Amino acid sequence: MARTKTRNGKKKTAGAGKSTGRSAKSARGGATAGGRKSAGGLPLGRGPNPQRVRAILHRLDEAYPEASCELIHENPFELLISTILSAQCTDVTVNIVTKELFPKYPDARALAYADPRALEQEIRPTGFFRNKTKSIMGASKKIVEEFGGKVPQTMEELLTLPGVARKTANVVLGSGFGIASGIVVDTHVQRLSERLDLTKNTDPKKIEQDLMQIILREKWILFSHQLIWHGRRVCNARKPKCAECNLERLCYSKDKTS
Repeated sequence: MARTKTRNGKKKTAGAGKSTGRSAKSARGGATAGGRKSAGGLPLGRGPNPQRVRAILHRLDEAYPEASCELIHENPFELLISTILSAQCTDVTVNIVTKELFPKYPDARALAYADPRALEQEIRPTGFFRNKTKSIMGASKKIVEEFGGKVPQTMEELLTLPGVARKTANVVLGSGFGIASGIVVDTHVQRLSERLDLTKNTDPKKIEQDLMQIILREKWILFSHQLIWHGRRVCNARKPKCAECNLERLCYSKDKTS
């Protein structure tokens, strides 16, 4: 199970992607007509061929060996609520909001029967607070009335909760229970999967299926955390820091920076 931040404990975090110590220009010097070469001189080609995928996973492991969910939570229920709140919102803002929210609403029953207008104001900084209030209260009520107050541990059951789609369910199963039921595809995973030529699809559901075909199940949970960390720290949407990226020699994205 991936290590997660807790509200009371400190967690050792891995550093951002380390610079290879070479410029992007020199790193590209090993390219051949048949594709780029690994450090050992083996052509890795393009696309999701097994050798290239292994090289990408190896370098992600080097950069982010302890990548984990950055939503602060103490249990699967808190993670579920935090993940619902994180839609169109940064984890930093969610963590600020839930620091006050969770002590006031410690379990599903408390949120299920909360005053909706009061709850709206408490989660307002996360945006879309009216819809999120409906989802949070609806999911909490169903957990209380149909699942004995406990967050269900299967994809099928989680998808019956209001406000929960595959991404949220995968976060809860992976980081809350250590169950690899799929791969979290958020905006970072989607962007990096396309940049790294691991998929030709743009729909998150299809991207997830593509990734599940090329990544070993035992790596599904950590892999999504690693791509999210890399997307936040190095491979930014507007201006990726290619000179600092240890995946640079394996990347063919058209918007690479020098």
